[in-house]
Amino acid sequence: MTGLLVALGAGVGSAIRLLVGGALDRRTPWGTLAVNLAGSLLLGALVGAAVDGQWMALLGIGFCGGLTTYSAFAVQTVHAGWARGSTYVVMTVGGCLLMATLGHLLTRTLA
Repeated sequence: MTGLLVALGAGVGSAIRLLVGGALDRRTPWGTLAVNLAGSLLLGALVGAAVDGQWMALLGIGFCGGLTTYSAFAVQTVHAGWARGSTYVVMTVGGCLLMATLGHLLTRTLA
C-alpha cells in the first residue's frame, strides 16, 4: 500500500511541476525554482508536524518528491552559464533551506 501512495503522490506532484514549469520557465527557470521552494516548505512543515506513515508516504515522499526536481535544477544551472548559474544555485539552495526551516518552525510553533 505504501508504494501505491508514493506513486499517487508523485504522479500529482510531477503533473503540477510540469504545469508550473511550462508556465513560468523561460530564460530564467522561475517555475523550477518555485516548485523547489514550495516543496521544501511543505516537506519542512510535514516534518515539523511529525507526520509519518502513510501520510508521509503520500505527501512527503510522493508529492514533494514528484513536485521538486534536482535534475532540472542541475541542467538549467549548466545552461545558464557561470554567472547566472551561480546566482540560480544560491537562490535555489539557500531558498530551499530557508523554506524548509520556515515550514518546520511554523508547524512546530502552531502545534
